[in-house]
Amino acid sequence: MIGLLYPCIDSRLGEPHKFKREWSSVMRCVAVFVGINHASAKVDFANNVQLSLTLAALSIGLWWTFDRSRSGFGLGVSIALLATLATQLLVYNGVFQYTSPDFLYIRSWLPCIFFAGVITMGNIGRQLALVRNWNLFRNSTLLC
Repeated sequence: MIGLLYPCIDSRLGEPHKFKREWSSVMRCVAVFVGINHASAKVDFANNVQLSLTLAALSIGLWWTFDRSRSGFGLGVSIALLATLATQLLVYNGVFQYTSPDFLYIRSWLPCIFFAGVITMGNIGRQLALVRNWNLFRNSTLLC
C-alpha cells in the first residue's frame, strides 16, 4: 500500500522523484533497512534513549541517502506516527504485549523502524512505477 502511495503523492504534488532511480539503489536501501532493523534487536546500548536516538539518526540518514524528497519525509513521518498509534492501541487492548515497554505501552524505537520501513517501501514503489511507466511508453511507441 505504501509503495503505491508514494508515486501517487509524487504525481499529485507535481514533484517527480529523480534522485538515484535504479534498482541497485533500491536494493541498497533495502539492505540498510535490514541493518537498521537488525541493530534495533541485536546491538546492546546503555539505555533506550541512546538506542532511540541512534535509530532516529540512522533512519534520517536512510531518508537523506535514498530519498531526499519533502513528500517522502512527510509521508514517512505521518505513516510512522499512525502505525505507532495503531500499535499502541493493539497493545492497550491486549492483542499483544512487549516484555519491557518504555514509552506508552511500546518500545521507544518503534517509530524509527516504521519510518525507515516506509522510506524503503516508497523507494520500491517508485521504482516499480518508473518501470511500469517506461513499459507503457515503450509499448505505445511500438504501436505508432
